[in-house]
Amino acid sequence: MGRTQEQRRAETRAQLLGAAADLFARKGFHATSAEAVAAAADRTTGALYDHFGGKEGLLVGLLELWIEQTVVDLTASIESESDLDGRLGALWSGIVRRDSESGDAWLLLEFELWLHAVRDPEVGVVGAERFQLMREGLAGGIGDWAAEFGFELPGPADELATQLIGLLLGLAFQFRLEPAVVPQAVVVDGLRRLLDLPVTPSARTPIRRTTTPRGGH
Repeated sequence: MGRTQEQRRAETRAQLLGAAADLFARKGFHATSAEAVAAAADRTTGALYDHFGGKEGLLVGLLELWIEQTVVDLTASIESESDLDGRLGALWSGIVRRDSESGDAWLLLEFELWLHAVRDPEVGVVGAERFQLMREGLAGGIGDWAAEFGFELPGPADELATQLIGLLLGLAFQFRLEPAVVPQAVVVDGLRRLLDLPVTPSARTPIRRTTTPRGGH
């Protein structure tokens, strides 16, 4: 049976987003024309403008797509781990695995999106929403982990989530240049320090359960 118009439009949109993600990451947003994206997607420039209104619309579409994929990917990887270090490691592996699977393009695209988001108010709103969703999801996660593994958070969950994301992204940029300098164990240790949990050079120290209920004195 032939595809419906809705299916054809969805396929065209996906093709354009995929081509834009690749070209923006490899060549940069400003060095990539709308015509180049359309050609790489085997679509017309008219189709690009019909779906996105131009290159800026493609960036907004990519940001929205990254929001959805980040939430889905990290939720799945974290839920598969039963201990805290495994979950902290999953936060990291979710970043570096995506970069590896996309030929190291993810982090370059992430930086390209961030650069344009801080310069363009429309894209910046979507970018800020993306970080807000990440912070909210992570804040809820570490609150649940504190209850499950019996430790006290050293500060408000939303502030800790902001700091954890900053550490993860900063280490990801270092990893992109020198992978050997940023093994997963170093990342997990850094995340534990931010959560005020013990770290040892040779092995992970088991989390000591507290006897004081959360919120107690």
